[in-house]
Amino acid sequence: MQWEVVIGFETHVQLKTNSKIFSGSSIQFGAEPNTQASPVDLALPGVLPVMNKAAVEKAIQFGLAVGATIAPESIFARKNYFYPDLPKGYQISQFEIPVVQGGYVACVVEKDGKSEVKNIQLTRAHLEEDAGKSLHEDYQGMTGIDLNRAGTPLLEIVTEPVMRSAAEAVAYAKALHSLVMWLDICDGNMQEGSFRCDANVSVRPVGQKEFGTRAEIKNLNSFRFLEEAINHEVRRQIELIEDGGTVVQETRLYDPDKKETRSMRSKEDSQDYRYFPDPDLPPLKVSAEWVEKVRCTMPELPGAMRSRFVEQFGLPEYDATVLTQSKGIATYFEAVVNAAGVAQAKPAANMMMGDVASTLNREGIEISAIPVSAAQLAVLLQRIADGTISNKIAKEVFAAMWQAPSADVNLADQVIESKGLKQISDVGALEKIIDEVMAANQQSVDEYRAGKEKAFNSLVGQAMKATKGKGNPAQVNELLKKKLAG
Repeated sequence: MQWEVVIGFETHVQLKTNSKIFSGSSIQFGAEPNTQASPVDLALPGVLPVMNKAAVEKAIQFGLAVGATIAPESIFARKNYFYPDLPKGYQISQFEIPVVQGGYVACVVEKDGKSEVKNIQLTRAHLEEDAGKSLHEDYQGMTGIDLNRAGTPLLEIVTEPVMRSAAEAVAYAKALHSLVMWLDICDGNMQEGSFRCDANVSVRPVGQKEFGTRAEIKNLNSFRFLEEAINHEVRRQIELIEDGGTVVQETRLYDPDKKETRSMRSKEDSQDYRYFPDPDLPPLKVSAEWVEKVRCTMPELPGAMRSRFVEQFGLPEYDATVLTQSKGIATYFEAVVNAAGVAQAKPAANMMMGDVASTLNREGIEISAIPVSAAQLAVLLQRIADGTISNKIAKEVFAAMWQAPSADVNLADQVIESKGLKQISDVGALEKIIDEVMAANQQSVDEYRAGKEKAFNSLVGQAMKATKGKGNPAQVNELLKKKLAG
């Protein structure tokens, strides 16, 4: 049987505020346990929550960035459940009327060996408070409770169930992660729990319209674990169904050591939480004037920058989308183009998506730590454009620049000179090499003259080999064709 995977996401984004969502308590990470939980966070008798305006504004920013509707009035509710790290016995969240409704996140998805841009539809994004944290290690068989996180402001972002593979889900998660960091509403630190993904996974026979029973995989804190967990859960569900079993609606955890998911608890439905409007909090009213005021404080958004790159630099839509997935990448790319000239925009994009991206990935560093400055990369692009080096040699120069960084803007020129990598463009020198290649490869010459085009590529390869890769490829092709036609 052919199976279709169905994935929806709930992502908890910790908002970058100075204090908690309903109190003035600090949200600084790493404090001693239970030193940042105020009476308001614990809902002790006689205290009342007060909404953090900065948290609302960050939610508005996100809504504007994803093209969502900002609700003019939204409601806070109490989500009732009992868990050791939930001091109130309920969580203040939003249920029926969230502050952000709809919208989408654009991401680059690999499919059948090709890359395409896909818009992942969002259902909502709502404000809520975080719970505390249960600590199971180093407590002599007991569980410790740290309530420092209780009341930390979260924006829970929920997608429609529109993703169809683990790779697609990871692409969305990465795009969302980049977006909230671009907006500076979240620090994006997954290890510290600032960006936590819950994946709802189900399978169904291809062609079936009804969804299968879903399992929720909680608190995935790395993109690698996210992909591994979804792939394992998909295999588990398919094998279970094909063996005659039934998938149970439940919450599962991922064990990265065993590379498997395991049952945590049965999954509740919304009615099990007994939501009702919080009597201590009035409706949250967001005026059109407030929305516009927030809009004026926002940075240029990825979509706007993407359109500008297409119009101003003549980039293909795909290139512009890839380059605006990260604010750091986009800023670096634009600095390269400003230094090298608009004519170098497409070559710059190719290098950013090629050598730069692959090296950053291999080294495991962010663009902010790249040892090659934008100005230095611009000089390298100019040396390709003026024929000093070929694209192939440029890869070698870039690698050398990376390995031996310098503050000199003309680092590329230094590498080219010291390694003797300058391209051979002297016609006389190239003609001599081509004559020698043709004499040594008479069979290929005869085959080409007999109509076999592939023989030409062989001769070009031999000529480039004879120049040790330094021959100007365009000139080698032109001179070789002339001599073969003579």
